[in-house]
Amino acid sequence: MHACGAFRICVAAASLIALSVPAAARADAVTDWNVRAGTALAVTGRQSPTAASLHMAMVHGAIYDAVNGIDRGHRPYLVLPDAQPWDSVDAAVATAAYRVLAALVPDQQPALAATYTAALATVPEGPAKDGGIAAGDDAAAAMIAARTNDGRFGPFRFTGSLGIGMWRPELPLFLSDPFAWVGFVEPFLIPTAEQFRTDGPNGVTTAEYAADFAEVKSLGSRNSTTRTADQTEQALFWGAEHGTLLLGRFVRTIAADQQLSPVEDARLFALVTLTSADANISCWNDKAYWSFWRPQTAIRLAATDGNPETDADPGWEPLLPTPPFPDHPSGHSCGSGSIVATLQNYFGTDRIAFTAFSAGSGTSRSYTRLSQAIKEIIDARIYAGIHFRAADEQGAVLGKKVAHWVEKHHILAPN
Repeated sequence: MHACGAFRICVAAASLIALSVPAAARADAVTDWNVRAGTALAVTGRQSPTAASLHMAMVHGAIYDAVNGIDRGHRPYLVLPDAQPWDSVDAAVATAAYRVLAALVPDQQPALAATYTAALATVPEGPAKDGGIAAGDDAAAAMIAARTNDGRFGPFRFTGSLGIGMWRPELPLFLSDPFAWVGFVEPFLIPTAEQFRTDGPNGVTTAEYAADFAEVKSLGSRNSTTRTADQTEQALFWGAEHGTLLLGRFVRTIAADQQLSPVEDARLFALVTLTSADANISCWNDKAYWSFWRPQTAIRLAATDGNPETDADPGWEPLLPTPPFPDHPSGHSCGSGSIVATLQNYFGTDRIAFTAFSAGSGTSRSYTRLSQAIKEIIDARIYAGIHFRAADEQGAVLGKKVAHWVEKHHILAPN
C-alpha cells in the first residue's frame, strides 16, 4: 500500500527487510500464497504498494473463485468453476495463484513454476488433485481476461506545479510516482474511482491548516524534540516497511489467531484485497484531483503561503523520506482504513486483540481493538513528517466508505 516513503528507497531495502522478518507458522495454502505473492510483487517485482495492491487483488480474487467453486458456499466474484466438493482446495489455490502471478510477473515464471511444482507435490495424485487444478485454471483465466485493458500501466503521471499549495517533486529524489496510473484503473468492485471524493485539504490560509502545519512541523521533523520514543517507533512501525508486506502480515496474523479454515481465508483475503485495491484506486484518483503539497514543501515555503500563523523553516526535513506523489489523501490511511473496516465487517466486531510485527521498526505492537490500528496509522504518518492530519483522517474515511459499500452490496455474500 503506500507505507513506504520514497518508493525506490523502500524497495531497495525490501529484500534485506524480508530476511529479518520472523517466520510465521504455516496456516494453509491461502496464507502461504499470500506470502509468496507479496514477495513476487513487492520484493522481486519492485512494485509500489499501490500497484501491488491491485495485483494482490487479482491473485486473491482468483483464489477465492477457485476455492468457492469447490465449496460453493458464497457468491462468486467472476466465475464459478465446475468443481466437485471433494476436489483439492490446496491444488486449486496453488494453481489460481501461480497462473495469475505468472501472467503478472512473467520474468519470475521459472521460480514461480518451481514453487508451484513443489506445492502440488504435497497433494496426492488422483481425480481430486486434477479437479482442484482445473478449478484454479478456470478462476485464473477469468481473472486475467477480466483485467485485460483495465487501465493498468497507463500514461498518467502527477505533474508538479510551483503554485502555492500545489504538489511538486521533493527531496531526496525529486521523482514523480511511476505508478500514478493506479488512480485511473477500472475498479474491482465499486462503480467508479471518483465515487468517494474526499472533502479535500484545508485551505492554506485557514486556521485549520495552520494547526495541522504546526503539528507535523513539530512532531514530524527528523530532529524533533517533541516526538516521543514511542511515537518514533509508531512512525517506523507503520511507515518503514513496504505496505504489501506489512499489511499482508497484519491480516495473516489475525486470520491465524481466529483459526480460519482455508475456505474462510479465501473469502477474507479476497474481500480485503479487492476492497483495498479499490480504496487505493480511489485514493490515487483523489490525489490527482487535489494535488496538494507535502509538509516538506509547505514548511520550507511557508513564508509564501499567505498564512500569518505558519513559520517557514527552509532546512526542515521529515523523519521518513517524502513520497513522490501528492499529500492528500494519505495512501496508507486509505488502504489501511479499508482493511480495518473489512475486518470489522467480516468478524462482526471491532473487539479483536492481536499482536503485529513490523520489519520497519523491528518491533511488535499489541492492540485490543482493530480500530486502534487505524488510529495509530493516522498519527504515525504525522510523526513520520509526510502527511498533514487532514490527509490521514480523510484517507481513512475514504477507505472505510469503500469497505462499507462492499458490505452493503453483499459482495461475496453467502448463497
